[in-house]
This record gives sequence, C-alpha cells and structure tokens, in this order.
Amino acid sequence: MKDNPVLSAILKRRSIRKYKAKHISDTSVETILEAGRWAPSGLNNQPWRFSVIKDETIKAKLAECTESSDIILECDIAIGVFYSLSDGYNRDKDIMSIGACIQNMMLAAKSLGIGSVWLGEILNKKKRVNEIIGAGDKNELMAVIAFGYSDEKPKINRRSLESIML
Repeated sequence: MKDNPVLSAILKRRSIRKYKAKHISDTSVETILEAGRWAPSGLNNQPWRFSVIKDETIKAKLAECTESSDIILECDIAIGVFYSLSDGYNRDKDIMSIGACIQNMMLAAKSLGIGSVWLGEILNKKKRVNEIIGAGDKNELMAVIAFGYSDEKPKINRRSLESIML
C-alpha cells in the first residue's frame, strides 16, 4: 500500500497546526485548487467556490472568528471553501462533494510537501467570515483550510480497521 503514491499521501497526511515562515508558490496554490476542482460531484454540478486568503489583515480578521486563531495567523495561506447555493441540486450530495474537494486539496498539498488543517469550528461564525471575505449570501461557508510548510510532527492516532467495522 505504501508503494502507491496516492495511498502513501493518504497514510502520511496529518493535520498540521504549526507552520514555518516560508511562502507557498502561486504554482503550488494553483495545483491545490485544481485538485479540488477535479473532485466528483453529483450531476457534475461542481458546487464549490474558493477564496484564497493571503492578506495578513484579512487573516487577522478571520482569526477573530475562531478559537484556532493562532493557526490562521501562522499559516501562509488559507482557503475558504464555499457551497454555491445557486449551483446546488441536493444539499446532502453537494456537501459530500465539497468534502471530497477539500480532501483532494489536502492530499495535493501533502504531495507537494505542504501541510494543512481543515478548520471546522470557524463555521460557528459563517456570516462574519462571508462578510470578511466578501463571499455574498449565495455562498455558504463549508470550511477554512490553513496551508503552510509544517513545523511539527503530529502523532499517528487511528483506530484499527477491525474496531470500525459494523
């Protein structure tokens, strides 16, 4: 399994919350976004929308919206992932597709040597995040993902396959 590059990336990906002061190239950011863009979606509706956040002032405002403020402030970039309500056709399927999109982006980042973490608690302030980013009311925040070069080595903590089987 570890000889396969995709499976290797899946097995090695970890949530990274501490970052080095090193910039991610525009080419790498585009690669990460392209990976998200190619996720599967019902009826190929591609309901995701992205906002790449590099500006330190905007990141500081976003940091006020979450208990994970240090992650937002330390990461090189954050990407807001939104559900385009006007392009949706089935909320459950669309949200699952957006989850696949997010996973694609995080795996692409890992393959480029870039760490990431999917921030969920920030969803408690969806409206404020939309205002800060200027996403409008036709886009619902699904996640903010922090990206940067890792400055930590998180432990592996996974349940056994046997323990999660029904």
